[in-house]
Amino acid sequence: MRKSILLYLFVFTALLAVFFYVNGNKKIQSQEQELETLKEKVNDLEVDAEAAAARNTPEETFTLISNEEALTYLENRGFDPIQVAARVEEELISRNKADVDNDLVPYEGMNGPFRVNKVKLLNHKWAIASFTDGTYWGELLISFELDEAGSPEITTEKAVLYPRN
Repeated sequence: MRKSILLYLFVFTALLAVFFYVNGNKKIQSQEQELETLKEKVNDLEVDAEAAAARNTPEETFTLISNEEALTYLENRGFDPIQVAARVEEELISRNKADVDNDLVPYEGMNGPFRVNKVKLLNHKWAIASFTDGTYWGELLISFELDEAGSPEITTEKAVLYPRN
């Protein structure tokens, strides 16, 4: 009798061990499968986030080259957008003279003449430019119109001169 109780106890313990082993393996497999699906979702979201960040970079938001309506406007008039950007930039910088302020800058240079340094075309009508005299600096909002030959007619709309710290 004692042997049969020990045998039943051993068989019961063995069955219990097999049950726990099978149940544990199933649980581990389901967790591994869930982990894999979550990793795939994370990878997909990272790719989507990178693509969205590439589309919405602030540097490219307001540029002539990324503005489809402005490009279409220029192409319908027969102008190459890259050549227009080069012409406008050249026109702005060519107004820098040796001893005279750039005529687009509505301020008088305090430490020498104001000169336009950088130009960025926002669209087919507006540009922004920075200017400096070496000590003081500021920015211009410029509007421009292209005549039939593609030469820009430039007007300063607004200007800001930053205070020296």
